[in-house]
Amino acid sequence: MLFLMFQLGQDRYVLDTAQVEAVLPLLAAKQLPAAPAGVAGAISYRGTPVPLIDLSLLALGRPAAPVLSTRIILLRYPTEQGEHRLLGLIAERAIETIARDPADFVASGVEAGTPPYLGPVAADEGGLIQWIRAEALLPPEIRDILFRQLAAEP
Repeated sequence: MLFLMFQLGQDRYVLDTAQVEAVLPLLAAKQLPAAPAGVAGAISYRGTPVPLIDLSLLALGRPAAPVLSTRIILLRYPTEQGEHRLLGLIAERAIETIARDPADFVASGVEAGTPPYLGPVAADEGGLIQWIRAEALLPPEIRDILFRQLAAEP
């Protein structure tokens, strides 16, 4: 399976590339007033508004560094209705893909109290890599707020 790797701080994470629509350079985002923590705003992708989550802000409490290797990952985010909506993720060092067998990823042993989007881990010569569960990135109430607010924007 092919994964897109990125970093949060010094730690490495991956997303299944089958869920990735595109990887874009870091773009200026429209601010969404009173947006929940971690929401960086919205961008337009091919004329469609896309909510934007800053993964560093969400996970580490600080915004992603605005450097060349910081990218926007456009994710096909699954909805309860079985459809997919685009969700933009700002991620640092999103410049590499790796091929791994999904069976290489095992439970980290520290599931209690961790965010639901943190999945199993795999080891390599550089240490541990954690799989992000894209479908668990947004709690339902945040997902509904984001997608409803964007649909209402003029």
